[in-house]
Formats: sequence, structure tokens, C-alpha cells
Amino acid sequence: MSRSEGTMQSRLLRGAHRTLTGLHPALESLLAAVVGLLVGAILMSIYGFDPWKAYMGLVKGAFGGSYEIASSLSRATPLILTALTFSICLRAGMFNIGAEGQMYMGGIASVLVAYFVLPPGLHQIVGLIFAAFAGAVWGIVPALLKVTRGVSEVISTIMFNWIARWLALYLAIYVVVDPRRPEKTLSIPVSARFPVLVPRTDLSYAIFVSIAFALVIYFLLWHTAIGYEVRAAGLNPTAARYGGIRSKRTMLLSFILGGLGAGLAGATIVMGLPPTYAIYGGGGLPQLLNMGFDGMAVAMVGRNHPIGILIAAVFFGGLNAGGRVMQFYGAKPVPLEMVRVVMGAIVLVMSIPELIRLFPAIKKQGEKLIGWMRRMSRRGEKEGAA
Repeated sequence: MSRSEGTMQSRLLRGAHRTLTGLHPALESLLAAVVGLLVGAILMSIYGFDPWKAYMGLVKGAFGGSYEIASSLSRATPLILTALTFSICLRAGMFNIGAEGQMYMGGIASVLVAYFVLPPGLHQIVGLIFAAFAGAVWGIVPALLKVTRGVSEVISTIMFNWIARWLALYLAIYVVVDPRRPEKTLSIPVSARFPVLVPRTDLSYAIFVSIAFALVIYFLLWHTAIGYEVRAAGLNPTAARYGGIRSKRTMLLSFILGGLGAGLAGATIVMGLPPTYAIYGGGGLPQLLNMGFDGMAVAMVGRNHPIGILIAAVFFGGLNAGGRVMQFYGAKPVPLEMVRVVMGAIVLVMSIPELIRLFPAIKKQGEKLIGWMRRMSRRGEKEGAA
């Protein structure tokens, strides 16, 4: 690439950044949603499908009735919490990719309440405490590695995701397994389950846990001194350090809060998702799989704000619930593969405004990661030469 081409690309990026950031965030998201739907419609038209009928099926499957709305909200419940896990750390200038693993640990920990006999209410609280504590403990280890040894949180959290996945799978198959049904763990007792909110649906009172946690995080980050320090450290670490803000404390706090959210996400799935109220170990943890990674996309669409995340999670839940109906709606239904392509295109386009805003931070984090890998490589070469 020539210097003139590089300068032109830089100018285009800055122009796009000024255009998007000059709009109101709600208007940006609405415009991105419209563009995303148009992109999805173009893709379906190219392959001979009717986008109007497909989107009609999507809307009916997501919000066409009480059952459909309940299904969308049920799928949004854990996404709110895993999105907050990523968002909290990003506000502090950290990239926590570990919501997936922290959620696995929270889900397994919530199964342990099956070994206790407690009254309703208290049993649910104990299950939530177990899950939140497990998620926070799993999340604080990468934070300590970052604070004490300078290890990139991107690498460490990704590694811990895999460790958590296989550890949770082992525990589900060999330790907390149901002896009568070895394909799943022990089921949560009735006293520890969240009651169903809408009869004959899978929406439970667990959704109020997600909403309450989002509101707590909003109040903490925007209406307390601690939250101001977290956001200041993320916006400008150098200025925050000169202002007396201890960056290491904000790092640890953000990872602990994020771990609490991811652990609670695991609990809402296990304790609030009928009919089994358990984890299927034989199927590779299907109820939990990818909820942490999907939460990152929800955070991007929700502009990394707790209120925006609530709205974005409902939108994602509607996409998941309505996407099934797209496969059967109309004379020429859209196949599953095309449904996923369309959903991915919509999500990608809707994430662009926030990605452009975060581009400098992502670039800086990437440079740090490359530098750390080079140092490790040189150290290995020196040790090999010695």
C-alpha cells in the first residue's frame, strides 16, 4: 500500500468516525438496524428468497403473541448478563473475553444447590450466591495475571474459557451427574427454581435478576465515585493515573463485577430454564454454549451501556426466537443456513458504530498483544540458545 492510499484510508476512517459520533447514539443504532435489515434483504433476494415474507416470519416468531414475546425475553435473560460482563471491563479499558468460561463455572456452581435442603427463597438466593462467587473467582485470576505479571487479558481469558469448558464438562459428566439420567446433571430442586412467569412458556422470574443487575451496574458506573474511576481509567489511563486513580484497583474491580454477572448468567439458565433445570453434559453443555460470546455482540449493539444492553438483548432474543419461524414461513421458506447468514449480517452492521468508536482502543490493545507475543518469543529463543 502506498503512502497516498494509506492517507486516503485514514481520512475515510476519520470521516466515518466523525459522521457516526456526531449522531445521537439511539439514532446511530436505529440507522444501523435499518442498514442491517437492508443488507439481509439483499442477501435473501440474491438467492431467490422473499425478504418481505421472511422478515414477516421473523417478527411473528419474535413478537407475534404472548408465547413468542416470552420466548424472546427468555433468550435475552442470560445475554443481558454476559453482555454486561464484557461491557464493564471495556468501560475500564480492558477486553474481557472470558464471559463464556465464567458462565460455565457459574452454571456448575448453581447445580450444587441440589445437595442442600432449604426453604424456597433462601434456596434461590444461595444458588445465585454460589454462581456469582464462582464466576467472580474464575474472572479474578486473569485480572491478577494482568496486574502482577502484565499478561494480556485477551490471551488469558480465552485460555481460561477452554479450561472452564472442559472442567465444567468433566464435572457435569462425572461429579454432579444424575445417576438415573447420566446425560445430564442433577436437576435443581423445586425450592431453588425460579417460577415460570408466563404459563406454558420458558420465561421465568430469572429475567428480573438480569434487569436488577443491569440497573445496579448502571447506578454503580454512572452515579458513584468508584464507577467514575472505572470509566475514567478506561477513557484516559494516563490522566486517570495523574488524577490519583489506582488503575490496578479498577482492573480488579471490573473483572470481579464482570465475573459476578457471567456467573449469574449461568444460574439463570440452570435455575430458570424449564423443563429440566439441569445441564446436559452429554451434549457438550448445549444450554450454555456460546452465550458468553453472543453477549459480546449484544454489548456492541447496546453501545456498552446497561440500558442499551437491555434493549439489544431483547432484540437478539427476538432474532433467535424469530429465526426459527423464518425456516417455515411462506411458500419458499428460508433455510437455516441462510437464516444464520442474515442474522450475522444484521448483527455485524449494527455493531459497526460502536466498533468505529472503539477502533483506537482495539488498535492499541492489538499492538500491546503483538508486543507481548514478540517478547515471549525472544525470551524463548534466548532460553533455547542458552
